[in-house]
Amino acid sequence: MSERGAGGDQEVPEDEGDNAATANPQPGGGTAGEPPEDDREPGRPAPGQAAFESRLSTFTPDVLEAAEEAETQADLPDHAEQLGGPQTAENVGNSLETDCTDVRETVEEAETQANLPDDTKQLREPQTTESVGNSTATVKLVLVPEGHVMTVAFAIGLSIQELKSHLASELRVPVEVLQISLDGRMVEEKQSLMELGVQPHGSTRMEMSSTEPNAHPLRPLRPPEHDHMPDVITVRVQRDDGVFQEVVVEIERPPQQKAFMGGYRHRLTGVEYHHTAVQTLPKRRPDRGVIVFSRDTQTVELKSQAQQCPVNVSTQMTGIGCYVSCVNDKLVVPGNYITADEYHDRRLRAVICLQSFARRWLARQAVDRLRRERDRRLAWLELQERRRREEKEEQLRDRRQRWMNPKRSEDLNLLYHALEKWRCEEEQRINSSLQGAERKAALCLLLEQETQLIAAIGRHRIAVQSNNYDKAIRNFLDKSAAPHQWRAADGRLIEMDSQHTVRARELRDLYNNVSLPTASQEQRLHVLMTLKHTVKEHKCQLTRDIVDLIDREVDLMTRGVKAASLEGLRKRISTLFLQYIKTPAFNPEVAKLLKVPQNPSQLKNDMFLCRSCHRYRRSADFSLAASAGLIGQCRDCAGLDNIARSRNDFSCYKNILRRLRADEQELNERAKIPFLLQAEDVRYLVEVVWASRSALHASSDLYNLVFVRWERKKDWSPWNCILLSKEETSAHLEVLDVHEAYEATFIRRIEHKHMLARRHFSHIPVMAEYLDSQPAATLGNQLVSKPITMTVKHATDTTPASAR
Repeated sequence: MSERGAGGDQEVPEDEGDNAATANPQPGGGTAGEPPEDDREPGRPAPGQAAFESRLSTFTPDVLEAAEEAETQADLPDHAEQLGGPQTAENVGNSLETDCTDVRETVEEAETQANLPDDTKQLREPQTTESVGNSTATVKLVLVPEGHVMTVAFAIGLSIQELKSHLASELRVPVEVLQISLDGRMVEEKQSLMELGVQPHGSTRMEMSSTEPNAHPLRPLRPPEHDHMPDVITVRVQRDDGVFQEVVVEIERPPQQKAFMGGYRHRLTGVEYHHTAVQTLPKRRPDRGVIVFSRDTQTVELKSQAQQCPVNVSTQMTGIGCYVSCVNDKLVVPGNYITADEYHDRRLRAVICLQSFARRWLARQAVDRLRRERDRRLAWLELQERRRREEKEEQLRDRRQRWMNPKRSEDLNLLYHALEKWRCEEEQRINSSLQGAERKAALCLLLEQETQLIAAIGRHRIAVQSNNYDKAIRNFLDKSAAPHQWRAADGRLIEMDSQHTVRARELRDLYNNVSLPTASQEQRLHVLMTLKHTVKEHKCQLTRDIVDLIDREVDLMTRGVKAASLEGLRKRISTLFLQYIKTPAFNPEVAKLLKVPQNPSQLKNDMFLCRSCHRYRRSADFSLAASAGLIGQCRDCAGLDNIARSRNDFSCYKNILRRLRADEQELNERAKIPFLLQAEDVRYLVEVVWASRSALHASSDLYNLVFVRWERKKDWSPWNCILLSKEETSAHLEVLDVHEAYEATFIRRIEHKHMLARRHFSHIPVMAEYLDSQPAATLGNQLVSKPITMTVKHATDTTPASAR
């Protein structure tokens, strides 16, 4: 089917958008039953028009021109009626047959008048180039290689460069990467669509590709399967002079979703009708010459006017000469008269009744709310109590597990502390109940039992050391093989492997393979050969010893020696290879992990003398408290002295310090004082200053005591703290002003303990800068200059004997 354009006489193929309302569109703009019209070769007719065009080719040009003009004059009203409503496929087919019949009749009439002078050519005015250039045409672009089709209405007088600019803005790609081709050849940017042979209101098909498909691929912003309307439609409108003109309209799809503005629903059918917003302005009402929207029209004027009834009304009753029937009369009985006071009193009682019911309902609501809050409070208290009970049980289980299976030095200190406590109780019982020779015999038996228990703990220590040695070796190798890590500006964790970390990772994997106890003979030989080739890269006495041991084990394995007999030899190989790994010359990555630095200049100012073992050690081997003035014993000597004499357990104080640091870190990231204190300082605060008891209820369970701030607005310090149990902590932290919440006697007792702590830590140079600006004389007057003796014994443990 073809239609005539408004500005020319040449037939143009109708755009596929006209049929989009009745057929399902396929990629490329066609229907499912017929291929797209623009996919055909240029100049090739449609299959349904081949016979008709072959017949038209037999007529002369003059006959065809006259027939076309007559057809245009005759069919204008018919086309207007057809385009007024939607067409179906059957209507389109009938219109095609009707058009063909009309054209045949018109052609036959034109043959008889072929010799007449062609006046129609003289009546038509030729179109100018400018008016033709402003005409639009449908341009279909195939995006290569995806195959998507874009349809654009474009003026044929514009250049290809302007078309590229428009498409680049639509596809969001640079203009420079776009290439447009027509029939397989590239199109110059200066050419226009009219120069390429595109007729007004016609259509053409081009291919568009990208010079950089990886960086700037060509993809439509909206997938074709989401579109339910064509990109371009052809509308036939009637101008003022009565002539119909075809206008190509490009459909613009807004990127946002229209807002829902309500609607209606049919009660019977259930069909919903939604309100919608339109883009056209409302129709302007004609001016009636009267101002309607003004304040005067909305103002009411009041005036008084007397009215007189135009009809006189009168009543009549029975009298002389006049009878009035009383059939329709009504008997009116007066009721009880209600005074104004009675009326208002009745209204008041009704209002009181309503208020009583309303207040009853409000009271019920309030009582229900209080009941829910009470239940929630009781449930929260029960949850807190259950959590504290579970935490206490977890502490007991953990302590019992540490007693039964010690794995760290703190666990062994806990055993020694329990041993010392048992010895003191037994010695006190013997001294109070026995005398003379019986007492000496009991003390000797007690000493023998203590010796056996110390030997058992020593065996546990040896087993723990052997297990911890293997774990320490694994951790050391993992640290040396770990990649370098740092945080980027955007917070991402960046990891980098260097040649040294790769070397350390290879040596770690080889050590793990060498240390495997359950390996077959073939696997063991393969691992030994790999180890031999690895260590032979460096020639020294250590590598020669490793190679000799490897050759010895290979020789024994070939002789059929059992694996149990080779355990010692394999242990020597693993030990020498570990020494090889710890050598910085063979594994440079371990230099930063060795305790003894390779540069002797680093030991110049970092070596100190231990007063117990009289050996020089590094500063990291000493554990100094904040109140320590001189460097005394190293860690090993301090641990040995604790086992031999006092047998104290610092795990509870370490737990208090660990929790204190975690809480202060959450409140203030710049907190420093909790990180300057050590376990010995916390022990001094707990035992000497606070007497190992809670300040409120005197709880003596060290595993249930914590340090919190005395005043919430100030940072934690030994002179701004209070020792409480875990149950009391939550209540104290909710206090805004301690001077209003606590009594004056309790406040003075807490301030006295703060002055004791201030006096103890005031002579420490590191802690002195954090002291409050309080005169030193005031401290000297308020505090007693008597020296404080620190007790060594723990507070009485409330743990039952069955738990031990």
